[in-house]
Amino acid sequence: MAYQDLREFIKCLEREGELKRIKVPVDPELEITEITDRVSKAHGPALLFENVKGSRMPVLINAFGSRKRMAMALGVRDLEEIAEEISDILGIKDNIPKSIWDKVKMLPRLAELASFMPKMVKRAPCQEVVDYEPSLDIMPILKCWPKDAGRFITLPQVYTKDPETGKRNVGMYRMQVYDSRTTGMHWHMHHDGAENYRKNCRLGRPTEVAVALGGDPAITYAATAPLPKDIDELIFAGFLRKKPVELVKCKTVDLEVPADAEIVIEGYVNPGETRIEGPFGDHTGYYSLADEFPVFHVQCITYRRDAIYPATIVGKPPQEDCYIALATERIFLPLLKFQLPEIVDMHLPMEGVFHNCVIVSIRKSFPGHARKVMNALWGMGQMMFAKFIIVVDEDVDVQNVSEVMWKVFNNVDPKRDTVIMEGPLEVLDHSAPLPLYGAKMGIDATKKWKSEGHNREWPEDIVMSPEIKALVDRRWSEYGLD
Repeated sequence: MAYQDLREFIKCLEREGELKRIKVPVDPELEITEITDRVSKAHGPALLFENVKGSRMPVLINAFGSRKRMAMALGVRDLEEIAEEISDILGIKDNIPKSIWDKVKMLPRLAELASFMPKMVKRAPCQEVVDYEPSLDIMPILKCWPKDAGRFITLPQVYTKDPETGKRNVGMYRMQVYDSRTTGMHWHMHHDGAENYRKNCRLGRPTEVAVALGGDPAITYAATAPLPKDIDELIFAGFLRKKPVELVKCKTVDLEVPADAEIVIEGYVNPGETRIEGPFGDHTGYYSLADEFPVFHVQCITYRRDAIYPATIVGKPPQEDCYIALATERIFLPLLKFQLPEIVDMHLPMEGVFHNCVIVSIRKSFPGHARKVMNALWGMGQMMFAKFIIVVDEDVDVQNVSEVMWKVFNNVDPKRDTVIMEGPLEVLDHSAPLPLYGAKMGIDATKKWKSEGHNREWPEDIVMSPEIKALVDRRWSEYGLD
């Protein structure tokens, strides 16, 4: 189901008892964060702060903050529905493609995605008010944690174009507010927005940027998704919502944005202009360090007359971003299986905050198979940031971290079964000896074969006989243990 806009999603949350309206005055500096953090830790509802000091705009936060709300945001009952549909499109729901011809036969299904191409419109709710003398101060932008460098826009869809190909990119990058018309642009080196900026720098010209806030939550999610470089985030959003995204041309930059967004900030980033950005309390539970980042200059703000400001906070999990990561885990598992058919399941545990730990189960079929999978994963897009990859056998439930750790602690010889290599790391990894670069570890927690150097007999698992299990099942009520 597609939501027309953010307010339709809010109505849906309210009908399902998943939203709480806060009517008393609250301060966007720290107070909203403390309230939301407590609610997140208690697995509570989405929050709509209707009376925010210093702004007429209400603040929506924690809207993605549970598995149920994340599924609702994408218009499904459960996230597995999307994974099943992708498996069906890729032809791997029942059988993994085993040949080039098998993959060619999928092309008609893939062609269906063309029906989700964005559509242009001339008039848009996000341009009900157009301000060519803009001020960011109209928005209730949050200061989240005491030692943050200032207020940060935390849930933006950042639109840029490749200056060579004209291809659109949508990403989510935090934006520190320096003053009423200037922010930082936290483009990580490895992301496509940063590459578009570098290309413009080489050409000696500014990078045009549009920042959209709100709209159908599927579009917001798509901005976070680790899509291959040539996949348009808005086509992916159209696939998720089963309806093309409607776009409107910006007023001052050559970019298009979702017509049903709440707020759009238009501007540019000059080549080579940087400024200290941060620190910022991040999803690692620590403050990310201050560093030089590009500067975004605001030249126009358009918005709805009754605009709602969407935000999120990050910090020690569980937080809202953990459920966004859960959606990514489930939605992108079929694509992972398509490239590595031996993978059974994958889990990104909350404690690893997206990039620090990946757990996969595999159908092991040859010596060193676990190491092959580790190295393949480190070569795939944002999987290159995984600091720990743990590989277990196919009968292990990777969603159960306790079961996984039991296998690690009992199946692993540290000398034989661990791999340490060096490579790129996520910029937020404060433990690395150098920014963006350091060591990562693979752990083979599968049962070992003699051909893998295990010269002893591997012990059998303890399993009760089926007959006794069936007997106890039948007599359970007689034992009086219910």
